[in-house]
Amino acid sequence: MVQKRILLGVTGGIAAYKSAELVRLLKKSGHAVRVVMTRGAEAFVTPLTFQALSGEPVRTSLLDPEAEAGMGHIELAKWADTVLVAPASADFLARLAQGMADDLLTTLCCATEAPIVVAPAMNQAMWRNRRTQRNVALLAEDPQVTLWGPDQGEQACGDTGPGRMLEPQELADRLNACAEGPLSGVRLVITAGPTREPIDPVRYISNHSSGKMGYALAAAARAAGAEVTLVSGPVNLEAPAAVRRVSVVTAEDMLAAAGLAVDQGCDIFIATAAVADYRPTTCADQKIKKTAGELSLALVRNPDTLATIAGRANAPFTVGFAAETTDVARYANDKMQRKHLNMIVANDVSRPGLGFNSDDNAVTVFWPGGQQAFAPQSKTLLAEQLVALIADHYQTVRSNTTQQ
Repeated sequence: MVQKRILLGVTGGIAAYKSAELVRLLKKSGHAVRVVMTRGAEAFVTPLTFQALSGEPVRTSLLDPEAEAGMGHIELAKWADTVLVAPASADFLARLAQGMADDLLTTLCCATEAPIVVAPAMNQAMWRNRRTQRNVALLAEDPQVTLWGPDQGEQACGDTGPGRMLEPQELADRLNACAEGPLSGVRLVITAGPTREPIDPVRYISNHSSGKMGYALAAAARAAGAEVTLVSGPVNLEAPAAVRRVSVVTAEDMLAAAGLAVDQGCDIFIATAAVADYRPTTCADQKIKKTAGELSLALVRNPDTLATIAGRANAPFTVGFAAETTDVARYANDKMQRKHLNMIVANDVSRPGLGFNSDDNAVTVFWPGGQQAFAPQSKTLLAEQLVALIADHYQTVRSNTTQQ
């Protein structure tokens, strides 16, 4: 199991006393835990209780001069692998749904790129209230936020119904399960998006890659427990939560950034980026003016990021992508053999509604001695299946290498 850095937010409610047990269970599992309390939470449990259990100072105020001298709230937001708010009151759900940042906890939730898990706890009538349910619906649409619970049962006020916070053991078990994905402990580097090769200060050579497939794979790999570095060309996408993104522009930039990421530690390398094969021999210092007649542009081959990484002495498990318009299987298998890849994912980008700039894709994965086709589906769902397949083959190769 991968030990995680868990930022526990505690809001005002009688269930706050259960959060002390939750801290104990998370620490017992080996996780690092830091606690942030709202003013309402302090009415039920003292900060000293959580400090004693976590072994870390407890933060309660956004405007703490000592902590904020070093931008403490941003440091906390970057520190966390997961933000867990338990209990999450109706008031907190409303403020989170609206993107408010009026105290330390909501500010952290706005500043963090980590997954946010909320465990609601409130009276059953408050939970059923249409305004609360409207806020819950908004949060359910947020890919960064996951709701766990609430549970049903007898409540402190004497009512019975939905609104109880899930028990600490169940919350701890769920967090531990998230840390036990098929890629737990695996360091993974993904390239995504296009490259841009400048012709002059205003023009460049590029392609139609949107980066959606690579970003979906990065999110799926992170959900499977991997430590993910995403080397991305210019795209209009936000980095998935808890994924480290390195932005590049040209093919040479991408090779340098990918090589550095691999040098820093990489078990699996996935190259989804549509890297330009050629770049202009020279880039004009000034905008090239339009003239009568034809314009000739001399091109030179770009370095091959995928082949370079796969050709290293101790190369990581390497997965390539092949975007083809004809004879997909033949070209994909040839590319896999020439570049010494462990696997290759091939798709026909000439098919309408699939591939470049689309939300859907259909691919066939090839590896030495086998292949598997995946029907048209969303890139998000496809990414989850591809990550599972890649993880399975990676573990097989690693097992065989260990036995030799």
